[in-house]
Amino acid sequence: MIDKKNTIQKEERAVLVGMVQKDQTETQLQEYLDELAFLAETAGAVTVKRFTQKLPHPDSRTFVGKGKLEEISAFVKLKDIRIVIFDDELTGAQINNLEKELGIKVIDRSDLILDIFARRAKTAQARAQVELAQYQYILPRLRGMWKHLERLGGGIGTRGPGESEIETDRRIVRDKISLLRKKLAEIDKQAFTQRKDRGEFIRVSLVGYTNVGKSTLMNLLSKRDVFAENKLFATLDTTTSKVVFENTPFLLSDTVGFIRKLPHHLVESFKSTLDEVREADILLHVVDISHPAYEEQLGVVNKTLQDLQAFDKPTITIFNKMDLYEKNTFDEWLEESTKKEILEDLRDRWNNETGGNAVFISALERKNIDELRNTILQKVRELYRIRYPYKSEFLY
Repeated sequence: MIDKKNTIQKEERAVLVGMVQKDQTETQLQEYLDELAFLAETAGAVTVKRFTQKLPHPDSRTFVGKGKLEEISAFVKLKDIRIVIFDDELTGAQINNLEKELGIKVIDRSDLILDIFARRAKTAQARAQVELAQYQYILPRLRGMWKHLERLGGGIGTRGPGESEIETDRRIVRDKISLLRKKLAEIDKQAFTQRKDRGEFIRVSLVGYTNVGKSTLMNLLSKRDVFAENKLFATLDTTTSKVVFENTPFLLSDTVGFIRKLPHHLVESFKSTLDEVREADILLHVVDISHPAYEEQLGVVNKTLQDLQAFDKPTITIFNKMDLYEKNTFDEWLEESTKKEILEDLRDRWNNETGGNAVFISALERKNIDELRNTILQKVRELYRIRYPYKSEFLY
């Protein structure tokens, strides 16, 4: 079971470690570490320092080189650091070796994301999905990881299976994985029946990178109070609402956000939740255009949609947070005509990229929401005409 008792009472002081690998720049690494720092903050940690290193390939024993490890060790002892977080996935042996050298808890990005999911899992389905992903993550790391899970004191990276009893037998872990899969299969059957009972409504799903404003937009379009906050993975469970635009009803769903380097096992275990995406008729791909790496984030989501075999669905790309984009892009002295020209070029570019299916909004400030509603309504009605031509009451 996922241990809910180890909720962090106070922030843990953390350092982050990243490596510049081939086909990657220092700037890109810093962007990844920015995101890792946000993940750490979401989990309840405060980042004190970042360490980076450029190597042709990671050290098989400790990931970083000997000199860099000594540098990290000295800082950890000097500044009373409680946890070291690596941006790349570590093996069980690497975790074990690093903890022996540093004397404190060491986790990687995948472990951190699993920790956040464990804290935010509320329903039986979400808890089972996270627990399955945790066991799948642990299985190949058994030799080094059970000590890792045995540590006292709780905190980030310790909300997982095996805290109260160390299970070194791989067969036991595999049995747990098998049971969880069966449990999720039963839950998925029930969810499939519920989806079938929704009738012949057109189904629309919000997708996007984590923290791009999907839940805020869900609230705006559905007039429903869905939990939304400025943290990563605020939404784990799919929320579906019936929405009516000008007498035309459809079902609108909000789903878990994606992220780069999302643990493979987490994607696998959450596939039943992501059935809302696979079975949707229309996707609303929400993009935070104010983010410096928004194009890379857009690409990560598209790649995940391809993995889910949902990339070819009719899609409206919604560029959200235009208010922040303009604030970050335009200086006070810039002439209005120049601003207008820049915005027109931006719109032209993405309309060309999306085949005319791009809308630019600010969900928070409710800017351009009418255009978005009209675009969605047009797409929904087009599908009704094709699929259910006899439902004339939905078409006008």
